[in-house]
Amino acid sequence: MVNVLSDQKETPLLFVVRQKEAVVSFQVPLILRGLFQRKYLYQNVSRTLCQPQTKSEWETQFFYVDVSTLSGQNASYQLRVAHIGNTPPPAPDTHAALHLVPPSPHPPAPSHELAVQESWGARCPVYDLDNNVAFIGMYQTMTKKAAITVQKKDFPSNSFYVVVVVKTEDEACGGSLPYYPLAKGMGVWAEVYVSAMLFCLGIFLSFYLLTLLIVLPCALAERSLENVASRPRLDSLSSVEEDDYDTLADIDSDKNVIRTKQYLYVADLARKDKRVLRKKYQIYFWNIATIAVFYALPVVQLVITYQTVVNVTGNQDICYYNFLCAHPLGALSAFNNILSNLGYVLLGLLFLLIILQREINYNRALMRKDLQALECGIPKHFGLFYAMGTALMMEGLLSACYHVCPNYTNFQFDTSFMYMIAGLCMLKLYQKRHPDINASAYSAYACLAIIIFFSVIGVVFGKGNMMFWIFFSIIHIIATLLLSTQLYYMGRWKFDSGILRRIVHVLYTDCIHQCSGPMYVVSDAAYGLIVQPNDFASYLLAIGICNLLLYFAFYIIMKLRSGERIKLIPLLCIIFTSVVWGFALFFFFQGLSTWQKTPAESRQHNRDCILLSFFDDHDIWHFLSSIAMFGSFLVLLTLDDDLDCVQRDKIYVF
Repeated sequence: MVNVLSDQKETPLLFVVRQKEAVVSFQVPLILRGLFQRKYLYQNVSRTLCQPQTKSEWETQFFYVDVSTLSGQNASYQLRVAHIGNTPPPAPDTHAALHLVPPSPHPPAPSHELAVQESWGARCPVYDLDNNVAFIGMYQTMTKKAAITVQKKDFPSNSFYVVVVVKTEDEACGGSLPYYPLAKGMGVWAEVYVSAMLFCLGIFLSFYLLTLLIVLPCALAERSLENVASRPRLDSLSSVEEDDYDTLADIDSDKNVIRTKQYLYVADLARKDKRVLRKKYQIYFWNIATIAVFYALPVVQLVITYQTVVNVTGNQDICYYNFLCAHPLGALSAFNNILSNLGYVLLGLLFLLIILQREINYNRALMRKDLQALECGIPKHFGLFYAMGTALMMEGLLSACYHVCPNYTNFQFDTSFMYMIAGLCMLKLYQKRHPDINASAYSAYACLAIIIFFSVIGVVFGKGNMMFWIFFSIIHIIATLLLSTQLYYMGRWKFDSGILRRIVHVLYTDCIHQCSGPMYVVSDAAYGLIVQPNDFASYLLAIGICNLLLYFAFYIIMKLRSGERIKLIPLLCIIFTSVVWGFALFFFFQGLSTWQKTPAESRQHNRDCILLSFFDDHDIWHFLSSIAMFGSFLVLLTLDDDLDCVQRDKIYVF
């Protein structure tokens, strides 16, 4: 035990204790750091020295204490050495429970830490300070009670030390945090933060203003036409009259009849009651809203825990930030990466408002029995659009959660709703021309859940595992063939003796005759099997995005081949979105950090801020990709506006 009697705050005394197999050093006053790097000075310091093993119990052991200081004045201190006669407890035969309880009556209960450490050999010296008691062995924080289960296998030397350390602060065991005023000189920083926030809000609120300027004149024009008489019903040009069908009871048998026609029109696949389909597609929105709540709550809780661990331990290797452009705010280490996700939320909300306005106008047209709304254009179903807008908002929330502490264990948070968005967009494209036979919400989300499951498995077990890649490639090809068969026969196929013949027919028509879908699938699966990318989640997401882009290109080509046209607004959206996607991908591939490497290797990719001295390349990716997704949604929404005056029995199915 050392007690320094003179004032040595500026020039502490340094004690070095040299033993046969260990060296212990400490300074007095001793400086310990608590939560959030707060400093505490101690004038009285005690250290426990362990006795190394000896060849005989009569062997004399020596230790030496060296004392030094840089002080120009004489220093006064007291040094006392005492022998502790208690021997370490013997290790149990298998396991035992160690209980620690205070005497009665209970004294005040400061925060303690109880530790069990191996006592001999390489475990010398004893770790008995607040800042090192957790280095080895097992430990628990405690106030009045604690219990640790001790197992023989954890103590090869057959003995252990029990160490109890009083914590520097009570917050570790639930005490209140003291108030600390903000440091001086925050004015400049506050100005930078406010400018960055206003910049984000200004960019995305301008889309609200632009939408209002476009929608308001249209809404006024729509209201002025409400009293105009509806036009007469046009003669049906379809080879099969709608009135010949009971659209609820006989719809399944009708599919077999319609399937024999050489050319299909939207009227042939839009025979179900609108109320039935409306409820069917509304389930997409309610399901994704439910998924979002139950998915997001534990995610938020987990990333808060990650950030707390970083703040308390000071371990900067836990999270893979761009440290050269990481602006903290409160407990958050990289607030800029979180703020830049605001666009997903705001633009997702704007898209929901646009869909709501369209649905209100459409319902008004139905109420006044407008034949154009009843019989013309692509059938209007808004449930999938609502689901897409919700998914975009959730992508922003979960991406922000991921960037609280980016690492490989929570990367799935950043990609899960990207899978949702890609899947919902493909479903919406298919629904446009196949409203009666589109997948139900339950089966669609079940398939997306399987994809997310494979994403998690691939991240954990996929790296360098050939068996996993073989298994995944087989599943990928089989699932694609089954889906192709489902789409080709429009759901009218069964597992029977002719299933192989039908699959071969699909392969011939789609792969050999037209050289389309399955060739891409096989080549994509072969690429994954041969290259085995380290980032399996991004590889799986790339598959979904490529499929969506191919399907979208196919839809536009078939639309133009069918004699349809693209109006000015969707054409401008396509051009604008394509340009923004190009710039967004450029910033995405800058790679400012990567959890596929060690923290030190990841920091080699770090770069300085490039926008407002606050945002880095990845933040700009967030800005641009949110705008590009919003534009892509608008393309899907407005792409078939040219058909609003065309009867459904003239609109081709493809």
